[in-house]
Amino acid sequence: MTRVAIIGPGLLGGSLALALAGRPGVELRLWGRRMAVLDQARALGIEARMERDVREAVRGADVVVLCVPVGVMPELVFECLSDLGRETLVTDVGSVKAEVVAKLAPMLEGRALFVGSHPMAGSEKTGLEAARADLFEGAVCLVTPEEGRTSAEATTRATLFWRGVGCEVREVAPGLHDAMVARISHVPHVVAAGVVNAVGREMPGAFEFCGPGFRDTTRVASGSPSMWTEILRCNRREVVGGVREVIGQLEEVAGILERLDAPENAGSASMELDDFLSVAKQRRDALRLG
Repeated sequence: MTRVAIIGPGLLGGSLALALAGRPGVELRLWGRRMAVLDQARALGIEARMERDVREAVRGADVVVLCVPVGVMPELVFECLSDLGRETLVTDVGSVKAEVVAKLAPMLEGRALFVGSHPMAGSEKTGLEAARADLFEGAVCLVTPEEGRTSAEATTRATLFWRGVGCEVREVAPGLHDAMVARISHVPHVVAAGVVNAVGREMPGAFEFCGPGFRDTTRVASGSPSMWTEILRCNRREVVGGVREVIGQLEEVAGILERLDAPENAGSASMELDDFLSVAKQRRDALRLG
């Protein structure tokens, strides 16, 4: 019997619970602060031991998955330190890794096995009501061991765990994770929010005529502001770098468009514009996206 404690019944925690509930050989515990949310989990058909005491949830668990905001993780781990076993695997689903690893790894050293994880799954929707049993199927999960510190056993067990719910697992260092995810997740969120705010400030009447292009480009801007504030704060250095890179690209295309006004530059500028868009299309078309 593998005892799995999921700490936090939101979109990711709830989806993980749905994916594991009722599996042979799995004893599931689900921790939440509010009984109403745990009752909602029962109503969704999640077969688990519902707990409001995090110590009870992790006691005797083989795997503990932290599915709460990254800023809350240290206090919860500290609260249940004495209830973790040395062979308990502790991992998480946070979208920022360097800060999480820096805080949790020293706290758990010698007390449990720890490695950071980040399943690249989810949507702009939040909460248990958006949870899906198949959320992780085909998703990439980044497991982030620290060189010279994270045990091979922790990394192996985390890899097997995430593969067990359908993920394709890759290993990356925590710092590299944050640099990459800033550019493929965090910066796109900022850009989407910036596009919406620019229209809303300069030409709000245009919202009445939005089509699928605007909808698809800005979908992620509907994400939880409080959650994204914390993510951007925790990964701010990498996000700033990524934002500056996007600004550079926008400045480049703005310059190309301005040169189209001069007849002597129009031909070369038109070719540059075509190249700019062609390179983007080739790169986008080559992506493996679900």
